[in-house]
Amino acid sequence: MNKTAQEEVIEVVNKLFIYTDYRQWDNLLNEVLNDVVQFDMSSLGGGAPTLMKATAIRDAWNEGFNGIDAVHHQAGNYLVNFPDKSHADVYCYAIALHYKQNATLGTTREFVGSYNISVVLTNKGWRIDGFKYNLKYINGNVELK
Repeated sequence: MNKTAQEEVIEVVNKLFIYTDYRQWDNLLNEVLNDVVQFDMSSLGGGAPTLMKATAIRDAWNEGFNGIDAVHHQAGNYLVNFPDKSHADVYCYAIALHYKQNATLGTTREFVGSYNISVVLTNKGWRIDGFKYNLKYINGNVELK
């Protein structure tokens, strides 16, 4: 069965979260991220928006999840807009749960927010070339200590 462009775009966004949760970094680079991504995590104190190589994003996330036993993203409420045939703008809600078994102040932290994700059609298929996280709130043991 052939997928629509909207289904393909949503699948790429879902792969972003699934591959990150399972730390499948090669799949993230090969199937999800464009070589360079407009990256904005400023709502979490991540500094000003910047252009980042996909490999730098992978390295930062790999390091950031070091010592965390499990990560779980859940996304939905997708709104997809196609300004033209080779670009898509995706808005979605998402939560991220981080679990650390030996944390003494609580084993979980929860991030609740939304994403604005830009997706571009490349010769390798749809790839994320823009990523902005919009934090609503954090709950639980924020430092996982």
